[in-house]
Amino acid sequence: MTTFVDRVELHVAAGNGGHGCASVHREKFKPLGGPDGGNGGRGGDVILVVDQSVTTLLDYHHSPHRKATNGKPGEGGNRSGKDGQDLILPVPDGTVVLDKKGDVLADLVGHGTSYVAAEGGRGGLGNAALASARRKAPGFALLGEPGRSGDIVLELKTVADVALVGYPSAGKSSLISVMSAAKPKIADYPFTTLVPNLGVVTAGSTVYTIADVPGLIPGASQGRGLGLEFLRHVERCSVLVHVLDTATLESDRDPVTDLDVIEEELRQYGGLDDRPRIVVLNKIDIPDGKDLADMIRPDLEARGYRVFEVSAVAHMGLKELSFALAEIVSQARAAKPKEEATRIVIRPKAVDDAGFTVTQEEDGLFRVRGEKPERWVRQTDFNNDEAVGYLADRLNRLGVEDQLMKAGARAGDGVAIGPEEDAVVFDWEPTMMAGAEMLGRRGEDHRMEAPRPAAQRRRDRQAERDEAEREFDGFDPF
Repeated sequence: MTTFVDRVELHVAAGNGGHGCASVHREKFKPLGGPDGGNGGRGGDVILVVDQSVTTLLDYHHSPHRKATNGKPGEGGNRSGKDGQDLILPVPDGTVVLDKKGDVLADLVGHGTSYVAAEGGRGGLGNAALASARRKAPGFALLGEPGRSGDIVLELKTVADVALVGYPSAGKSSLISVMSAAKPKIADYPFTTLVPNLGVVTAGSTVYTIADVPGLIPGASQGRGLGLEFLRHVERCSVLVHVLDTATLESDRDPVTDLDVIEEELRQYGGLDDRPRIVVLNKIDIPDGKDLADMIRPDLEARGYRVFEVSAVAHMGLKELSFALAEIVSQARAAKPKEEATRIVIRPKAVDDAGFTVTQEEDGLFRVRGEKPERWVRQTDFNNDEAVGYLADRLNRLGVEDQLMKAGARAGDGVAIGPEEDAVVFDWEPTMMAGAEMLGRRGEDHRMEAPRPAAQRRRDRQAERDEAEREFDGFDPF
């Protein structure tokens, strides 16, 4: 049964925004109480957060579909809908977030680091928020926006200071078991280690982590064995430790050749040339192993390697190795630039930036792309003529009509707002009424023109007084 997963494909979906409410206040003796529809709630976000207690992506391997809750719709009485609850997904330290193309979206290192994988949709405005001096009682509300959704890839790269690399059965698991409190599986057959193991080592005042990577073989960087699956776990380390078996039973292998093969695989994988190397000659408790170590040590030192002879079984040479690694790790930590506080960068939009573009496609269709027009289209209820008129009014104020004219659009040409897979297409008229002609002048609501007896009586009395004054002004007694 799988207990360790370091790469998963996750489908995330944020919550949809709640629809706004179109409502009119109704109370006895208040026939024109005005609009009181509340706004819809915001949809919940999907957020990845680094949690030190999580060490694997196994949960997402079994349940790859995750969705946040939707916002609630608004209600009458100026009651706004409840916001959707954010979905917090804990991930291990060192998780890399990629898109389907393999581009890095976020590198999550450090407890509490977060990344919004999918943003919830905005809630729609109710008709109370849409009321104005010209449109006093809107008979419509805006729809909530759908939440963002998509597929992302999570890859775990172990956060360790030291990485042990070498052939299978070179003694890496035995070495980490005696240098730390880790208890990896140890056996006398290849590929005993199937997942990376982490251990914490204390050497004097320095505490560092050490990782045991599954054994590498020729062709590991191209996918042979387990190398390709786990080579990513050595990318964050400060030092690479080559563990060489000086007592191998395979006649066609020797420690120097093993070192060359592993170095070639690391070179082909890429990105590790700047890491310092240490060579550990393991199993010197065996007489033949000690003799072979004495023979090849001068050659390795001539290449510039620091060489340590150890025995994980007999606990020989471990103290010197531990303190040498602590020294290198301390130097690497000191060389790292100090983390600075995150700078807030404000990038104002250009003065001439309209926020949208108008392009003509090969088939003659004019396509409008931009954050505001596309959002407004998503929020419009096209079954409501007044809502369509409101959309036309907003697009006209934004300058879409002027840009269409400059692009050469004529009456009756097709215009699409939004991407190809989810666009609203209509035949453009220069007035941009698009159904709003049923409403009369833009910004007005015909329902407010209904007969009002008291107001009509006042107008009639005023008209009578005006007529009497005109007759008096024209009266000549002589």
